[in-house]
Amino acid sequence: MSRPVHDGIELIPRPEQNPAALRAALAVVASDRLPEMLDGQTKAMAEAIETASVQPLRSFVAHWSAMVEIERHPATARAYHRANYLANHAATLTECREHATAVAEFYRAAYAAVNE
Repeated sequence: MSRPVHDGIELIPRPEQNPAALRAALAVVASDRLPEMLDGQTKAMAEAIETASVQPLRSFVAHWSAMVEIERHPATARAYHRANYLANHAATLTECREHATAVAEFYRAAYAAVNE
């Protein structure tokens, strides 16, 4: 499968890479995912305290930056969610792998775009 091409439509500009900006952006582009993000932030903070490392927080910000990047492009978000749905509802292992690979490609492209 090839990487998706943006259709040129962006719902919002790319936000800064910090929890507050990402939360505000997610509230616009995928508000249904806010509880998931807040849960992830709580877990990242707890892990950061437990390990005395900022790496869990960096990973949290990098992940949600990529997710917002996907969601702020409507065509990419539709294709990402479709591939994710199909991977989770595939009739065969081969179909599941094919769709899961597409999901991973969307994520890698978004991650690379915001974490260069």
